[in-house]
Amino acid sequence: MRPRPSPTDAYQLILDAIDMGLFKPGDRLVESDLADRFGVSRTPIREALQRLETQSLLERDGRSLIVASLTHNQMAELYVVRRELEGLAARLAAKHATDEEIAVLRDMVTADDALVNDSNALSRANRRFHQQLHLASHNRYLVQQLDLVHRTMALMATTSLAVKGRGEIAQAEHRALVGAIEAHDEDAAEAALKEHISVAFMTRLKQDAVLRTRPDQGEGNQP
Repeated sequence: MRPRPSPTDAYQLILDAIDMGLFKPGDRLVESDLADRFGVSRTPIREALQRLETQSLLERDGRSLIVASLTHNQMAELYVVRRELEGLAARLAAKHATDEEIAVLRDMVTADDALVNDSNALSRANRRFHQQLHLASHNRYLVQQLDLVHRTMALMATTSLAVKGRGEIAQAEHRALVGAIEAHDEDAAEAALKEHISVAFMTRLKQDAVLRTRPDQGEGNQP
């Protein structure tokens, strides 16, 4: 007999679904539907939804819960925090990363070069690369904070990697970052990572400006 999933399991299942884009900003999440979808009882689903709401990943729409959307200001604030925290992670990785961890980062960049024409696959690979970088910082508290930041990034309905040419540029930025970490140049690693996030933010701003000018896009759409 399969063990009954815990509230933590239910939380992770819903979180992963949001992260993979199965549930998008504005989608309504219904306890009974989620229980049927994931094969769990409604009690752990209810507790998971409450937890996600306290983390601002879900928001109230009347009596219902929907996947949250980020306003322009929230997106800007998120990128500011991400830039600083990831910059610190890069600095610490340059100081603490083992030869094996650096080799893994380098191999990931090489493998991801084959994905530059598939923005969805590259976006997933990009998350894996950044998560590996976070681990290479060897600071558990920083990793926890960055995990929350990246979960919140999933509330953006599009990826900046979908912009033409951005995939190649991001890959070059990742390669330069790994080079700085391999050289144990803390200043260069931090600067490279911060520049990487700044360019990604500027790309997203341009992307959103184009979306807002489309006839089928209203003022309330996801930035």
